[in-house]
Amino acid sequence: MNRPFQFSGRIRSFKFAFAGLWVMIKTQQNAWVHAFASILVICTGLWFHLTGPEWCWIVLAMMAVWTAEALNTAFEFLADVASPAFHPLVKQSKDLAASAVLISAIGAVLIGLLVFGPHFHSAIR
Repeated sequence: MNRPFQFSGRIRSFKFAFAGLWVMIKTQQNAWVHAFASILVICTGLWFHLTGPEWCWIVLAMMAVWTAEALNTAFEFLADVASPAFHPLVKQSKDLAASAVLISAIGAVLIGLLVFGPHFHSAIR
């Protein structure tokens, strides 16, 4: 099963990953919210001329939310295939996966407040 490294195989892997990202953006309304929030945060960061370390925190927070949303979406698709009919354990599993997105989003908001708070405070004064 071990295949030799092939550059074309790695390119195909990126194509599949971008296809998955596109599926998430097309099918998940929450991904639209994340996209809007990401654009807003990036524009605000550019406006305030964030430092390198501040950008690291912002990128980490956005990455956590997008990763959680992607995993939640994949989990929901798999759960729907495994159990097309309603099942209470599938519902609980989906709810738990959605809570991972919520947890990461709350963490991202807290990071945003810590990073942007001083900048907004200085701008108001």
